[in-house]
Amino acid sequence: MHAPVPAFGRRAAPSETVAAKPDPAPAAAVLAASAAATPPTAEPLIAELRAMCLSKLDPSAVATQPAEVLIPQVELLISEIATERRIQLNGREQRQLATELVDDMLGLGPLEPLLEDESINDIMVNGPNSVFVERRGKVFAAAVRFRDTAHLINVCQRIAAAVGRRVDESSPMVDARLKDGSRVNIVVPPLALDGPYVSIRKFSKKSIDFAKLIEFGAMSRTLARVLEIAGQIRLNIIISGGTGSGKTTLLNATSRLIDHGERVVTVEDAAELQLQQPHVVRLETRPANLEGRGEINQRDLVRNALRMRPDRIIIGEVRGSEAFDMLQAMNTGHDGSMSTIHANNTRDAITRIENMVQMGSMGLPLSAIRTQIVSAVDIIVQTERQRDGGRRITQVTEICGMEGDVVLLNDIFQLVIEGQNSDGRLITRYRTIRNRPAFHDRLVYFGLERAWASAMEEVDD
Repeated sequence: MHAPVPAFGRRAAPSETVAAKPDPAPAAAVLAASAAATPPTAEPLIAELRAMCLSKLDPSAVATQPAEVLIPQVELLISEIATERRIQLNGREQRQLATELVDDMLGLGPLEPLLEDESINDIMVNGPNSVFVERRGKVFAAAVRFRDTAHLINVCQRIAAAVGRRVDESSPMVDARLKDGSRVNIVVPPLALDGPYVSIRKFSKKSIDFAKLIEFGAMSRTLARVLEIAGQIRLNIIISGGTGSGKTTLLNATSRLIDHGERVVTVEDAAELQLQQPHVVRLETRPANLEGRGEINQRDLVRNALRMRPDRIIIGEVRGSEAFDMLQAMNTGHDGSMSTIHANNTRDAITRIENMVQMGSMGLPLSAIRTQIVSAVDIIVQTERQRDGGRRITQVTEICGMEGDVVLLNDIFQLVIEGQNSDGRLITRYRTIRNRPAFHDRLVYFGLERAWASAMEEVDD
């Protein structure tokens, strides 16, 4: 006789629990297994087997079991039901079905193998039968699919519910996050015409610092040293770039330079920053409830952050009228604050901030807004995802001051593309402008003027 299975109706004694853990299949193997389409004649039988298996599972017992223990138990149940119903399944098919069922019960169904694959940066679901992934900056079709639209909607609702949000016809768009900090955007019908759309921006489980970014080719050693000094002298930094250009990754890496004795307050729409400091206060926006009340936006949180005695304020992404409050925070003694913004280049970033401040209907003349920007922001770092798939810093620009109504900018570093190698990777170098920076007095105050001059004289290989 088989030992009793704890998920099937009751909690097993420790001696009854399956002790041996199955060897987890590599993500590539799981994807390959999913790629093999089930023969059409077998699909009704598999659906029947899946339904019968689920009917025999005790949800409360399942919720307490880790996946590695539950999979062999579900596999045993599948084998028994298949034998009883005379459904032909080999060992690989039983293991695959058991894994799918457990992923549906405990995880995010077909997305689980993609989430476990560390080579994948982005997952894009365009309906139940269309899934794409990004690896090393290139997009590929993934050989996974959902059973139907209802299956995909169920996964979407589970993601939203995990962070206290909802996604349905009355609230068809939502920003959320997964347990590992990955960022999720969901759009469901009636806005989504081909079924629910899910976009997941994954973050590496390994912390990424400047050394890793140099290794990836995102920056040079000289540029990294200059950004380290900028952090040490508490310059206010804006990281600008397009979608998927590496802004948040760079913000996380730059934040590692913050002293562990400082109190840091972060403000985000969906919490995704991974700060390593011990004294971090994380604030996240809240959408309106069913009655349309109770919304807390980024602007509310930035204002509240000013009352929390922060040393630095980090805004995950500025996209609206909270830009004015960000400038106010940077101008009121919170040196070393950081944020990200969507813009095509550093000059455009200035214009974007101007436009966002005006969105708040402050009634300020453009010259007053530009004066605020010049007083608040010290450096803008531009990132870009380039045609070879690489994410690189393309500009580091300091804001020098104003001449009339024009904001004066000085490029400290500018990326130059010199060609490409046989693998299609771009060959790049940085052109360095060695003018005396506008923040030279701050370098002197912190005793780092010689370190800055030495860094600017370095030549990267």
